[in-house]
Amino acid sequence: MLRSLPYLAPAVFLYGIFLLYPMIDSVRLSFFSWSGYATAPQEFVGLKNYRYLLTQDTVFWTALRNSMIWVVLSVAIPMVLSLLMALALNQRIWGRNAFRSIFYIPSVFASITVAAIWRWIYNPTMGVINQAFEAIGLGGLAHEWLGDPRTALYSIFVASVWQGVGFNMVLFLAGLQSVPAELVDAAKVDGAGRWQVFRNVTWPALRPTTIVVVILTIINSLKVYDLVVGMTGGGPAQSSQVLALWSYQQSFSNHNFGAGGAVATVLLILSLCLVVPYLAWSMRGED
Repeated sequence: MLRSLPYLAPAVFLYGIFLLYPMIDSVRLSFFSWSGYATAPQEFVGLKNYRYLLTQDTVFWTALRNSMIWVVLSVAIPMVLSLLMALALNQRIWGRNAFRSIFYIPSVFASITVAAIWRWIYNPTMGVINQAFEAIGLGGLAHEWLGDPRTALYSIFVASVWQGVGFNMVLFLAGLQSVPAELVDAAKVDGAGRWQVFRNVTWPALRPTTIVVVILTIINSLKVYDLVVGMTGGGPAQSSQVLALWSYQQSFSNHNFGAGGAVATVLLILSLCLVVPYLAWSMRGED
């Protein structure tokens, strides 16, 4: 163990400088009032920034609600889709390797690239969706998807599903490889149908993979930023605002690093409150 410390030191140093220190400093700044300029003093204000968020900042509550909606939808929809895709592409079907690659490719794209693609798809006059509705005689369904406060957030979420479902599919495919084939064969010999095999053999074996997928999904959902910036910028009328973006805008657009740090701290606490209990419950179930 001691011999490996010199090799770990560079990684630990970089982790501390670029990840741990900014996180701690963001929490510290949440107790100060600071405009972000080097010449401006940092004034200690205690819990004033948190009181401001809870009592005066209406955008914060919109961002919190949208972030929680995003988490719930992400745990429900993309996970189910990725599991179904993994089960289908784990069968011996023609072209399954090609389909695996096709479904995985969007997860390789940068989020800002995905945002640009889907902004074109959602374009109200030249976008693929509205053009398709016009072509099949359903022009009345054409809509300004990103310009309507009722649909903006969910339109961005669809782009997120398109980008992320392939990555979870690969994780589930890897988990399916660890399912003991002899148990599946034994269940079939005993007369179990496909649903019974999945419920009693496959799903329990996928438990470790599911834990990883759920945790990654929760974390990625709470820190969603690039897609929202690239597609709506939080609009229209803050209807698609999320916590990560609001923290950035408070700090760098409004020059209120104290409030931005407070939003980031709330986001950190929220992440811990969701991930840690789930992880503890999962590990207890594993024991």
